[in-house]
This record gives sequence, structure tokens and C-alpha cells, in this order.
Amino acid sequence: MTRIYLFLLSLSLFAACTPPAEYAAIDGMTQGTTYHIVVEKSPGLDVMKLRQDIETLFYGVDNSLSIYNDSSVISRINGNSSDLTDSLFREVFRLSSGVSEQSGGLFDITVGPLVKAWGFGPDAMKRFDESMLDSLLALVGMDKLRLDSDRIVKADADMFIDVNAIAQGYTVDLVIDLLLRQGIRECLAEVGGEVRTVGDKGGDGWHVGIDTPADGNFFPGEDMKATVRLDNRALATSGNYRKFYVEDGVKYSHTIDPRTGYPVRHTLLSATVIAPTAAEADAWATVCMVAGREEAAAFIEKYDFLEGYLIFSGENGEMRSWISDGLKRLIREK
Repeated sequence: MTRIYLFLLSLSLFAACTPPAEYAAIDGMTQGTTYHIVVEKSPGLDVMKLRQDIETLFYGVDNSLSIYNDSSVISRINGNSSDLTDSLFREVFRLSSGVSEQSGGLFDITVGPLVKAWGFGPDAMKRFDESMLDSLLALVGMDKLRLDSDRIVKADADMFIDVNAIAQGYTVDLVIDLLLRQGIRECLAEVGGEVRTVGDKGGDGWHVGIDTPADGNFFPGEDMKATVRLDNRALATSGNYRKFYVEDGVKYSHTIDPRTGYPVRHTLLSATVIAPTAAEADAWATVCMVAGREEAAAFIEKYDFLEGYLIFSGENGEMRSWISDGLKRLIREK
């Protein structure tokens, strides 16, 4: 008994003398947005070299998946100058196909022609012409794409592939993989609002804010609706309060329903999804915004790897929320 007591006492004294962990932050710009990475400092950690490795990773993602980069792999495929893919494209394609199947087609990386027709993204058209709807819908559908070894086969040359609804989350996962290979075991990576953490920040927990989905709230973190403890999980939020336009008194969202070809119009203002990986969280947040409140909640309850926080408009225009059971103990609304 005395030996056990002395052993526990020595552990207590050791813990009391152990200095708190220190963390280093790496911030910058990528993919037209910001990134923020936090890592626990350890002996021998070269933060400048780590920044270089991360920015090299971002450069590789841009050259593969960016539709804003004319020489990227995806841009060459969309422009029909090549059908050759790379490992990043193939992995995102497989992830997208999986979410598309699980969501009944609500996640679709071929909606690009519709997105452009409604005035969003690169080469956006000025005004949507309903007479074009049927021909545009003919270009949409994951079943119209397939991988043949390292090449992509499109059913129609005019199809346009856009992976923006999963690419930032996938980028976060790549960053986390890089940090883990460096031996880092306590870290947070965020790109454009998509977040993933490893560890529990020395027991304090990683706490992530969720923005209020109000029109004009263009600065993440300035007006938060809730905070959530996010340990060893990923989080992504999708909403229609930053990317939209108003024409003749009608608000047009950048979220397009691949089933109808029209921007979604429902009461769901934002969907925050927690999943094992940031790619999954990113894609499923988009699914929720396409689906609407009731169907989104049904998806989150159906798949045990998902948790969700949905903010929607009540009957009188007030903001209301729905929280999945597994998230209630981790979230704090403001």
C-alpha cells in the first residue's frame, strides 16, 4: 500500500512539474481562402520546414483539383485536352462516388454546367435560360463518369467536373496525414472553414466555432452561433448565406439540386457535419444543404459515422436549430 501511495505521489509531483505543452501556428492563403494549422511543439520540430512542406502539398492539390487553374489535371479533363488523371483526382473521385451512392445522388461533382448557368464559379453565365435546362441536366450524373485505370471516361465531352464541395476537406485530410507522418500527435488543420483535429490538446479539447448563418456574415469567427468540442474528428459547415445573389427580388443560392437543376429553396440556412475525415464532413455538409432540413436530419441519423448541427428558419423567420443526439454533449449554443 505504501509503495502504491508513493508511486502515485511521485506521478502527481511529476505532472505538477511538467510544463504545459506549447503550440505553433502556421497560417496563410490557399485555394482562394485562408488556412490555419496548429501543432504541438516538440524537440527538433522545424516549423519553417513544416510550412514549406504544407505549401508544397497545397501546390500539388491546386495543380490537380482546381477548376480555377487552367493547367490543372481537372481543367485539362474539363477542356478535353487530356483524359489522364492523377492519384489525387482518383481518390477524390472515389470518395465522391461513395457519398453520391449513399446520398441517393444528392452529392454530384458533375453539376458544374448548372452552377455556371446559374451565375456561379469560373466562366459563369450572366442569366439562366430555362430553355437550356434539359440539355444541361443531360450533362449531370455521376453515372455518366467512370475511371478506366488512370483515365477518366465522360459520357459527353461537354460534361464539367467540379470537386469544390469536397476538395477543401480532402486537402485538410492530406495535411493531417502529412503531420502524422512527421510524428505530430496533437494538431488542428483548417482550410476555408473545414477542420480536422488529432488528439485532445492535452486534455483541454479542441474547440471550434460555428458561424451564424446570416446574410452579410462574410468574416468567419466574428459572429458565432455555437462552439463544439472536436477531438479526433472533422467538421465542415455549408450554407447559403455567403454565396448568393438577388435578382428581381429572388435570392439565388450557389447550392444546386442535381435532381431539378435549380438552386435549392428551403428553410435550411446552414449544415454543420462532423465525420471521421474532413472530406466526408465537407461532402455531407453539401448533401444536407441540397436535401433540406428534414432529409438532412434523416441522413445524419441514418449513418452512425455522422453527427450534425442544422440551423434553419422558423415559421416567423427566427433561427432555430436541430442537434443530433451524439453532438448534444459536445456543443454549446450562444
